[in-house]
Amino acid sequence: MQSPNWRYILHADLDAFYASVEQRDNPEIRGKPVVVGGPPETRGVVAAASYEARRYGIHSAMPMRTAVRLCSELVRVSPCFSRYREVSAQIMAIFLDLTPLVEPLSLDEAHMDISGQVPQGNVTSAAQALKVEVTKATGLAVTIGGGTSKTVAKIASQVAKPDGLLLIRPGEERRFLDPLGVDMLWGVGPKTADLMKEHGINIIGQLAACDDGWLRQTFGRRGAELKGRALGVDNEQVKPHRETKSVSAETTMAEDLEEEDLLFGEVERLARRVSLHLQREGLKGKTVRVKIRLADFTTYTRQSTLFMPTDQEQVVYKTAAQLLRQE
Repeated sequence: MQSPNWRYILHADLDAFYASVEQRDNPEIRGKPVVVGGPPETRGVVAAASYEARRYGIHSAMPMRTAVRLCSELVRVSPCFSRYREVSAQIMAIFLDLTPLVEPLSLDEAHMDISGQVPQGNVTSAAQALKVEVTKATGLAVTIGGGTSKTVAKIASQVAKPDGLLLIRPGEERRFLDPLGVDMLWGVGPKTADLMKEHGINIIGQLAACDDGWLRQTFGRRGAELKGRALGVDNEQVKPHRETKSVSAETTMAEDLEEEDLLFGEVERLARRVSLHLQREGLKGKTVRVKIRLADFTTYTRQSTLFMPTDQEQVVYKTAAQLLRQE
């Protein structure tokens, strides 16, 4: 008999998604180190790297010129997002056949709450069948992690990659999480991880054992949340329809720009794209954020909060231009 408190979440993550789609569609580059992204001469960055490429130390967000230096045999493919979206929709439809509670996190990963569809004793067979179905339908490998919370499920899929399956039994969350690095937790970015390590907190078990008062003093309201996740306690629900929290547009210059007129012209074009997106979706935003990346890839982020939410191009542009002018 199934417990009324039974809750189980799967996290599915397609392995090197963009690069894997390209390898699938072009047999000549299968088994080769492949990256998806813009050309090095136009300051392209790596959007995805196949596992063959990762052996050379290549990873996403790396400047393409660096990737090319690391591997002379590297195959670069320009991205085709329309095809990636098409494959993603096909995969999400397979997930929806298992449960209506599917929360896409990006084109290549999603959480699924299978509590109401899969009995406790059938979780392993259901997850195995899901892996087989995705590969059969798309020719792509998917890694699946599972646990009683979104946090545990996502970390399990990270540990199991590539093409893996790791399901954490209820009650075994601490045994699984304790020896792992703190940077595997949601909400622990590089700066937070560095701060924790300065205080001798290197693994999740050490974070779970921290004093509540110290965590609150050091991390504010996030302290209790971080400790909860370290303990494997995460009651966040799988949300099939995620709220749009931000709309963005960006561009990479082929050459350095120093002239103010050209820079502000680019800002105006980006503001137009953002405002059109907002208007098309019936949305308004209250915070305008500008990200500036220099020639050495140093990145600055500046933001300003408006008095009233807006979807108007001139308001977005003037605010963004003011932030840029301050730099």
